[in-house]
Amino acid sequence: MAALIGRDLLGLADLSSTELQELLELATLLKSQQLKLQCNKVLGLLFSKASTRTRVSFTVAMYQLGGQVIDLNPNVTQVSRGEPLQDTARVLDRYLDIFAIRTFAQQDLETFANYAESPVINALTDLEHPCQILADLLTIQECFGTLAGLTLTYVGDGNNVANSLMLGCALVGMNVRVAFPSGYAPDAEIVEKARTIANNKTEVVLTHDPEAAAKGASVLYTDVWASMGQEAEADNRFPIFQPYQISDQLLSLADPAAIVLHCLPAHRGEEITEEVIEGSQSKVWDQAENRLHAQKALLASILGAK
Repeated sequence: MAALIGRDLLGLADLSSTELQELLELATLLKSQQLKLQCNKVLGLLFSKASTRTRVSFTVAMYQLGGQVIDLNPNVTQVSRGEPLQDTARVLDRYLDIFAIRTFAQQDLETFANYAESPVINALTDLEHPCQILADLLTIQECFGTLAGLTLTYVGDGNNVANSLMLGCALVGMNVRVAFPSGYAPDAEIVEKARTIANNKTEVVLTHDPEAAAKGASVLYTDVWASMGQEAEADNRFPIFQPYQISDQLLSLADPAAIVLHCLPAHRGEEITEEVIEGSQSKVWDQAENRLHAQKALLASILGAK
């Protein structure tokens, strides 16, 4: 993975198909403890949004690699008092070796990366969530032994997770279907980018019909109907998104061996039923664990761990 040393990961398409597959292979080796890597580096977490899995998995991954972590909550730094992002980036760059940034605007992430020489990882923006998809693909690969040719169906809001899923599936040779209500489509530029990557070898399908999208799928995937920052819209969204709930009925349309994924946190009884998330086809907890292993592989590759 020498090609990733010192590089940013601002979006999933920053990786080539080969690099993504090699990251998944490295994550598998690290998870099985067939390989142990070390790096004496310091990771800075700059999270403007709430986080459980991303914050903890990045922290544990860095500690397991022998590094250290500084949690730079914006509320206790000068960012909260209006210090320009480019100034913060240039100062912190003198102290830290790598950054994981969780923020709202993709542009803020890109601005920070432009002014910091150290590598920057997108730990979630409103546009993309690439680290989540690394864990998702690792989980799917564990379940099926391969990724190429499988079909993943995402139902719900065309949000950051949907955007990155389209790119990730295209990169590894999976078909992807995104079913969403009218007015809640994924980002149009990312749709076109995913289709360009797929190059007519796999499908990137958008539809308003969740049942048609679920038919024969190997993976059913969902996320909350109102993402962080959209909480005020939650009540209005509920009736619009109700047909896009992953229930036993929707799951029955998928392949009998299909698995169910959810990036969490879940609102049980809304985007997914209690029965499905706790059912035998749910791989949600393996998926959550794999955030640790996938991000450890990413950190080790970017930092050139030995």
